[in-house]
Amino acid sequence: MEKLLRIVGIVAVVVALVLATPLNPFFVVEQIETALVLQLGKPVGEIRGPGLHVRIPLVQSVSFYDTRYQVYDAEAREVITSDKKNLLVDNYARWRITDPLKFYQTVRDARGAQARLDDIIYSQVREQLGKYDLIASVATKRAQIMAEVTQRTAESAKEYGIEVVDVRIKRADLPPANQQAVYARMQAERHRQAQLYRSEGERDAQSLRAEADKQKAVILAEAYRLAEVQKGKGDAEAAGVYAAAYGKDREFYGFVRSLEMYRQGFKDGDILMLSPDDELFRYVRGSGSGK
Repeated sequence: MEKLLRIVGIVAVVVALVLATPLNPFFVVEQIETALVLQLGKPVGEIRGPGLHVRIPLVQSVSFYDTRYQVYDAEAREVITSDKKNLLVDNYARWRITDPLKFYQTVRDARGAQARLDDIIYSQVREQLGKYDLIASVATKRAQIMAEVTQRTAESAKEYGIEVVDVRIKRADLPPANQQAVYARMQAERHRQAQLYRSEGERDAQSLRAEADKQKAVILAEAYRLAEVQKGKGDAEAAGVYAAAYGKDREFYGFVRSLEMYRQGFKDGDILMLSPDDELFRYVRGSGSGK
């Protein structure tokens, strides 16, 4: 019994050593993987799915491929729009391996796939953005452009055993060398619009002032006319009153007018040299003279 246990122990150790070395004929494919068995660098047999599989030690090797979606993140590159504007575009894509055999035969591994996708996607982004102007590329037509890029990229990637499900632009900026020029043009355009608004405002203000001056002149002229009419009526009524009064008592009227002349015609300090018989003193000479 002891000898049997010793033999079993030795066998177990040998098996463990074998499984831990390249001599291990077994390999496990995880749920998120597929695998290819390579013999002298060439695929042999079918694609292995999840589970336990066998290979020939030392002769065959196994290449594993992740079947989950992966992200391709490109470096920002310049593209030219239809109106000759440079854009610095930073894009990304989601992709996965659908045909491990074709994938291995064309791009070998994930690094090769990223390089191939970089060429395909940049080419499509440059071509599609080149059909539209700057505003359409970054605003109005952006979704349509990226849908077209995704479709064309997916078609081109099929021959490499790759499925591309989405291509997006993370950022689209002007190159630093062009930003200042664009800002300067924007400022000049805003300044031009401001000058236009100021000119239109000044024109409207002048028109309003001219209309106000015209109305003012009309109002003043009408007021002056009415004033002159009233003044004329007043003078006519005053003349009539004076005439009526003068007609009733000419002597009294002359006396009143003389008093008015004395009051308004002489000031303090005035010196007059007149004859005592002057008509001016008619009413200040002796009250009994009768003249």
